[in-house]
Amino acid sequence: MRYNEKELLSLSRQRAEKAAELSMRGPKKGSVLKKRLVKLVVNFLFYFRIDEEEPIGALLLEHCRVSKEDEKGFSIHFIDEPEKKYMFECSSQEQCVEWVEALTNASYEFMRRSLMFYRNEILKMTGKDPLEQYGISGESRFQLENASL
Repeated sequence: MRYNEKELLSLSRQRAEKAAELSMRGPKKGSVLKKRLVKLVVNFLFYFRIDEEEPIGALLLEHCRVSKEDEKGFSIHFIDEPEKKYMFECSSQEQCVEWVEALTNASYEFMRRSLMFYRNEILKMTGKDPLEQYGISGESRFQLENASL
């Protein structure tokens, strides 16, 4: 995937939806858990060495699965590369549940489906499509396969 390094660096400095020090292990064989500052910004998960300001990596949370592995651990793997798994360990079960939920809800697809759900609810209640006022109601990205508006 192509990206602009300066834009990505700028994004990593924005206010995070969620941030914490977690133990993290990358997908490489022999990789060990290391303490990282992990920061969720929109649909990117940035990870930093604890004492550094620039991220050492980022995961785009699209076409991936977030799974709870055990009481305090979760993983992220990408659908097209299921053998590559990023492992994370939290300090508590509660923190783990919060991270799994936040990461699951961070994808563009989740946000689009939420928009479509609320769009349909408003349409049922008012009889008006709330996206019409923005001139975007007919755009294909705002259509669900089985939706009938």
